[in-house]
Amino acid sequence: MSNRELAKQLIDQIPESKMYYIVSYLQGAAVPEETPNAETLEAMAEVQDMIESGTGEHFSGPTSDFLAMLAEG
Repeated sequence: MSNRELAKQLIDQIPESKMYYIVSYLQGAAVPEETPNAETLEAMAEVQDMIESGTGEHFSGPTSDFLAMLAEG
């Protein structure tokens, strides 16, 4: 039995009062995964390089301080 067949059988066993939650979950799971575009892939590779080489800047503190720093800059 495939996972899809098992899921269909289990859905038949769920009481109607709980179907709202199942439908919401299934709607979220049914959204196709997005593939990052070339610019995003390049940015992700850049971050990975910075992590591996220990370069770049690291900020720790409240988000408000980080946003204030960006606004100054």
